[in-house]
Amino acid sequence: MIFRSLLYAAAVALPLSVWAQAPNLTPGEWEFVTKTTVEGDVPIPEETQTNRECLTQEVLNEANEGLIQEEEGCKVLEQNASSDAMNYRMVCMGEGGEAIIVGDMQYMVDRAKGTMQVETTTPMGDMTMNTMIDGRRMGDC
Repeated sequence: MIFRSLLYAAAVALPLSVWAQAPNLTPGEWEFVTKTTVEGDVPIPEETQTNRECLTQEVLNEANEGLIQEEEGCKVLEQNASSDAMNYRMVCMGEGGEAIIVGDMQYMVDRAKGTMQVETTTPMGDMTMNTMIDGRRMGDC
């Protein structure tokens, strides 16, 4: 489940047509560690989460077939994807502010790593959220 969530977060605005193949990852039990820091006027503590899940070939195949749609109020500015990597840049407008989102994921057979940066202007001030994603295959499910 965390893989799908991370993939969605990293690819929230990528249209289906940019995916040529499934991510270059080996099916099995995967552990994902995400570390998020926030810089801004409002102090928000650093957060680290560790999740494990079984990634089947079906789940990996569906990663390029999912109904990933551009979110309302968002516009993709740049996007590139292959079986080995994905990166994008987009802007989202919402009530009282805007967010610029830059994401990058690399798929390395038994590892995955990436970053996502969200720069947002809100009524509470400017904030930058940085998320580092590190995934590794632990073995068979």
